[in-house]
Amino acid sequence: MTHQLTRREMLTATAGAVMMTGCGIELRSIAPARVSILKAPAYDQTIYDTMRRLLVEHLGDVRGRRILLKPNLVEFEPASTINTHPMLVHAAYEAFHAMGAATVRIAEGPGHRRNTLDLAEAAGYFHTVPDFEEQFVDLNVDEVTRVRPTAQFSRIKKLYLPNSALGADLLVSMPKMKTHHWVGATLSMKNLFGVVPSGIYGWPKNVLHWAGIDESIADLHAAFPRQFAIVDGIVGMEGNGPIQGTAKHAGVLVAGRDPVAVDATCCRIMKIDPMQIRYLQLAVRRGDESQITEDHILQIGEPIQSVSTPFELIPQFQRIRLENS
Repeated sequence: MTHQLTRREMLTATAGAVMMTGCGIELRSIAPARVSILKAPAYDQTIYDTMRRLLVEHLGDVRGRRILLKPNLVEFEPASTINTHPMLVHAAYEAFHAMGAATVRIAEGPGHRRNTLDLAEAAGYFHTVPDFEEQFVDLNVDEVTRVRPTAQFSRIKKLYLPNSALGADLLVSMPKMKTHHWVGATLSMKNLFGVVPSGIYGWPKNVLHWAGIDESIADLHAAFPRQFAIVDGIVGMEGNGPIQGTAKHAGVLVAGRDPVAVDATCCRIMKIDPMQIRYLQLAVRRGDESQITEDHILQIGEPIQSVSTPFELIPQFQRIRLENS
């Protein structure tokens, strides 16, 4: 007769997964996901030191590795909070170079605009990142490889993905902390829509919407197993995001190797219930909710309570407010 583990027993055994067998139970230990929450009040020179310490703490030795930084570039509005701030991306670029990475490239494939370099210039990247054009890859026109989703959730049978992203030793997703009018919140996982090449799928990549937005997010997350997430929550966006919302100062950076845990933590900072975000539910390992529960996230730095601030939600998403759970 098999014994049903209690929640307390599961946590004591640090079991991220429980495998039932005919002879009993086999526990497979999955270490809690480490997620950093760092206060960052403004886009200033202190970000460079903060970023270096953050990456060393989480990644250690990156010598000889190929790094691809994937910010979120959406619209020609430099004064807005739509795009990932260029100083944050430059700080990561400088830190990875100082840590001995073989190459560090910046890459994006905007879904709304075709002239990517003009968009990057309007967002301040040419001004902030020296020789930006030499370091940048437009993923919309990159060479591609056909990939079959390893954990298919959407109706997409195969994906054509850019070789620059597939060939990176580490894909660093660097989104803005924003609400989203279709999926509730857009963070490091949703940022992967920018790796899908518009040169194949068109502008604004409606195929991902037709196949199921949440499901496509989960498919793309599974397609890139070597990820690191850094969410720009210094000034995010609330309300009718990801484009038409308003600025929201949260004063935080959130980072870690597990994008699911990072995004769940960001949701809690935004006072959003991560259990109500469908793509997080889909991406959780083998349906085990522990990956997005606080019990399975090892927080580093600031406690959520000290930085949390409710992001305004449009009416149809009031149900995901954390206080409603």
